[in-house]
Amino acid sequence: MATSSLRRQVKNIVHNYSDAEVKVREATSNDPWGPSATLMAEIAQMTYSAEYHEVMMMVWRRLNDSGKNWRHVYKGLTLLDYLIKNGSNKVLQECNENLIAVQTLKDFQFLDRDGKDHGLNVREKAKQIVSLLKDEDRIKQERAQAQTTRKRMSQVTAAIDSSHRLRYNEGNMSGNVLSH
Repeated sequence: MATSSLRRQVKNIVHNYSDAEVKVREATSNDPWGPSATLMAEIAQMTYSAEYHEVMMMVWRRLNDSGKNWRHVYKGLTLLDYLIKNGSNKVLQECNENLIAVQTLKDFQFLDRDGKDHGLNVREKAKQIVSLLKDEDRIKQERAQAQTTRKRMSQVTAAIDSSHRLRYNEGNMSGNVLSH
């Protein structure tokens, strides 16, 4: 297990974070890879439940990070983009109410010791999200497309599960001979 993952688990326990907060923290970690689609889908589902406030509170907290934690901000924007398209309508409403918080990230700055501008990715993602939030027709289109994709994926998953169960049962039936 990576040191960063272990450290994150300890912080989760010490701070007594909820399951929703832990998932957002994992999706927006400082690890050098992006959040998985599966994890973002789980978080999006949480926005339809009582966990909504915990999810969004942690997302906004991550978006307010700075400096060496630029990945928190970038991944927070990546997750926010996903939630706008796949989460509850409350996400969209809250994002519009807090549009200024996303707009300020269009000026995000962070240069590492080697002078590499890590703020560029944050600024570009913030611009994309602000543009999306200001275009109601595009939001409707993106949310409809996301819904279609989710339905298609759930049908594929169901078909794979059904096929797997069928093969498993056939294999057990042909391979099991009872002897007395």
